[in-house]
Amino acid sequence: MKVIRIAQIPAPQVPTDASVIDAISVMKEARGGACVIVDGEELVGILTERDIMLRVVDEKRDPKVTAVTEVMSPGLRTVTSEMDTARALELMVSKHIRHLPVVDGSGCLLGLLPMRNVLRHHVEELVDQLNSMAAYFGADGPGG
Repeated sequence: MKVIRIAQIPAPQVPTDASVIDAISVMKEARGGACVIVDGEELVGILTERDIMLRVVDEKRDPKVTAVTEVMSPGLRTVTSEMDTARALELMVSKHIRHLPVVDGSGCLLGLLPMRNVLRHHVEELVDQLNSMAAYFGADGPGG
């Protein structure tokens, strides 16, 4: 399955001039743990719950006046909408990434892929396979 089918659409996002409290509001409304930081159409970073805990709460910064650009994670990794979920999961696990922005061929933001969605999809797929195997083996009647 392609990542775009299980991504959060639209992606939670805030502009570079937003405060951390603004980003938290966007994340809360989206019921997610991250939001993408954008400068116009350009993706410049991501702000995660972990960033907030380590760079705002732990450092006792005021989220109302702290700019997202001061505490976001720069060097954003993205995936294209056509990437397979298995490849995205491999990337997320190998690079310790929990949220990946999903972009189109020209780099425009389409959505945000949380690891939770990828794992849920793969668990559902495995359960379906297990149920199919159980039905196959359970259908073997008398005489084999």
